[in-house]
Amino acid sequence: MMNFQPFSGIVTMISDFAIGSNNEGAGCYKLMSVDNGRGSLVNFVVEPTTYFVDHVMIEAGDRVTGFYDADAAVPLIFPPQFRAIVMAKNTPYQNVKVDYFNSRLESSDGQLKLNISPYTQMLLQNGQAFTNNPANRNLIVIYGPSTRSIPAQTTPYKIIVMC
Repeated sequence: MMNFQPFSGIVTMISDFAIGSNNEGAGCYKLMSVDNGRGSLVNFVVEPTTYFVDHVMIEAGDRVTGFYDADAAVPLIFPPQFRAIVMAKNTPYQNVKVDYFNSRLESSDGQLKLNISPYTQMLLQNGQAFTNNPANRNLIVIYGPSTRSIPAQTTPYKIIVMC
């Protein structure tokens, strides 16, 4: 179970990022700098396996949320540099939560409970249909309104199962 943490802000720069000493992976990896506007800056390493919600193209100036594993080892540099697992372009009326959801479909932080409807689209990261129970898995949840209860409850538009 990963400890997913979000960081939101405006993309200030996107550049190629070489891994290794022989310029390995040139063009396949990107470094995306994100500024939250309150003095915090993060560099996300975007890999070929990074999942982009709705497969959108992100450009400098876009408001985004990057999700990373807070328990993963990171280099001690400033600004901090995290491996992006999921990137989402912030869109009005759409929320994104990446977390482990238990057997009651509650997020590990206890902040969101999912109520699945027949209209909830459930997919794998490759876009194929997911037909099993999404409980006890890492999920990317795309949803709109939610209740003001604790945990907040929502009927998601789409669930992407991270196998």
